[in-house]
Amino acid sequence: GRGGAYIFERGDDGAWAQAVEFAPPADGEIRGAGSAVALGGDAVYLGAPSDAGPGAVLRFPASGGSPTLLPSPILSAIDRFGASLSLTGDLLIVGAPGTRDDRGAVHAFNADFPATGPSPVAVLSLADGRGGDFFGSSLSGAGAAVLIGAPGFDSGAGAVVLFTHGDGGEWSESARFSFPGEGPGGFGAAVAFDGRSAWVGATAVDRGTGGAHVLGVTVTETAPGLEGEGAIPAPGFAVESRFGSFVALRDDVAVVAALNADLRLGAAVVYERDGGAWVEGTILRESTRTLDAVTGGEAPCTDGATGPFDCSQVDLVAFVPLAALGAGPGTIVNDIWGWTDPVTGRDWALVGRSDATAFVDLSDPTRPRYAGELPLTEGAIENLWRDIKVYRDHAFIVADGAGSHGVQIFDLTQLRDAAGPPVTFAETARYDGIHSAHNIVINEETGMAYAVGSSMGGETCGGGLHMIDVRTPAEPVFAGCFADRETGRSGTGYSHDAQCVVYQGPDEDYQGREICFGANETALSIADVTDRENPVAIARGEYPNVAYAHQGWLTEDHRYFFMGDELDEAQGGVERTRTLIWDVADLDDPLLLKEHFAETGTIDHNQYIRGNRLYQANLMSGLRVLDISDVENPVEIGFFDTVPDDTGLPAFGGAWSNYPFFESGIVVVSSWGEGLFVVRVRGRAVS
Repeated sequence: GRGGAYIFERGDDGAWAQAVEFAPPADGEIRGAGSAVALGGDAVYLGAPSDAGPGAVLRFPASGGSPTLLPSPILSAIDRFGASLSLTGDLLIVGAPGTRDDRGAVHAFNADFPATGPSPVAVLSLADGRGGDFFGSSLSGAGAAVLIGAPGFDSGAGAVVLFTHGDGGEWSESARFSFPGEGPGGFGAAVAFDGRSAWVGATAVDRGTGGAHVLGVTVTETAPGLEGEGAIPAPGFAVESRFGSFVALRDDVAVVAALNADLRLGAAVVYERDGGAWVEGTILRESTRTLDAVTGGEAPCTDGATGPFDCSQVDLVAFVPLAALGAGPGTIVNDIWGWTDPVTGRDWALVGRSDATAFVDLSDPTRPRYAGELPLTEGAIENLWRDIKVYRDHAFIVADGAGSHGVQIFDLTQLRDAAGPPVTFAETARYDGIHSAHNIVINEETGMAYAVGSSMGGETCGGGLHMIDVRTPAEPVFAGCFADRETGRSGTGYSHDAQCVVYQGPDEDYQGREICFGANETALSIADVTDRENPVAIARGEYPNVAYAHQGWLTEDHRYFFMGDELDEAQGGVERTRTLIWDVADLDDPLLLKEHFAETGTIDHNQYIRGNRLYQANLMSGLRVLDISDVENPVEIGFFDTVPDDTGLPAFGGAWSNYPFFESGIVVVSSWGEGLFVVRVRGRAVS
């Protein structure tokens, strides 16, 4: 998007409030404004390093208003001009790390540049630079010097370079300091410099866990130099946390950010100088939402709300916050599925956490009981995604980006004995034919499971359908691969999610065949997988403004397929939440019957159909329920917003998924940073 920036001020009561907004012109080609920010006197500078063309810098009056544009001096390349900014003296220093095949360059301008588009007063580069150095990815100026990061230098080890300018305005390289460790360092991904000390982020250290280094500035007769004073390891963060992604320094206080810590919520660590040493202080984390549990009796939706939750025609049966689901700091919930014990009749919610699967007893839905958890596979990596399906009283669990996680198989009948304190369970079996997978699909009629979006090892099948015979649940057997290579962003047939059925729709050519409908990033994929050894691509459905075909579900008569695109709202392809309605009466020629636009503008995620109702987890707008009796004209008949006080933006968070298939009529909803909701939609679905 275009981006922007804001100034917040703290009032006498300690509360922060927005004071000024800086927004680029709506009619321009600015992208990514606010990726870098510099404040100086009566002006605010925003870097806008577009990924689609040359970047720019916008200078705003500090009080807001219309900006003055400083375009990239190179107008024919994606140079990432504006990726980093710093003010030193009367100069604005601008990084352009994408210049010349990512060698990178840094431009110095007079900070009061005119609207006519000035030429730089200097252009800095590495004399021995090579493509991939990304010189200018970060920079920080103080006095007559500027410290510049080149995190790709020396095949990814990284380096920082100190440039100084003399009284005559000439610039020269005064010192260089390369990553002192082994292997990729990403040293120079971020820098902070005050003239006497420098902090340098090294985000690639230890498989992306990251680190930081403190440098001292030495003074010689000819020019200042740099010397290492110590390494700062990431304080207990996980792999891929990117500690060192941002650094800040003022006087005797430094702050180091870990952009991806706590499952991308982010964190920052404060350090204070004590004598000659830097001492770790507070770790700043995203505040855990402190929502109270709601149990012991239904909370009806009245006058558009129940407690802090907005709603319409959907009543809250119970709410279980994250901590009561066994979640620790930084843990989220993701996918959800359900199981009804065929012996006891008891309903269970199977709630995915980033680190485990939680089992919740719903025998009294107004008093959900956390019975225990199945941790992720030993040695696997905790990540955002976990997905669950059920077949023959066994749960099949996968995780994406999790290393050698495999498919966990858990005998759910063990839950009958979990009547006391929460139990930490062990898996019943494990299938290691794949390592990580984004989702798992099961056709309960045939006993076939399909791992989709597989990666990181094993037989990935290009990310398409990795077929597994699970008719004997604890003894899974590989059954084949299918991928339509005309789909997927990488041309491998990657499937983000799918639904596989024994087809009973109107197309007589395929009745009784096992058909899979895949949301394959770039298109709808329809395949006949009846013959596992010779699966066949039947057709693919393409649609306008595609961003990321995510997930979908068939109507019960197999005539229509409702599908969501996960990124079309966030990327600005559409202004309101869009659901794609496919007519699949002729499987060889799927037709886009309708693009349904909701009143919300948030991201549609997982959706399921029961009878004449579509239950859509709509991230920051919660659960939305649509009557699809008239398929071409869906009507929203109710909603329950799981995120109090949100702004309704197309952002990630909120309702991840839902399970509407319990015979009791309750619907369970997993909400990213909140927990488990048990709700009841008024009225009954009609099959």
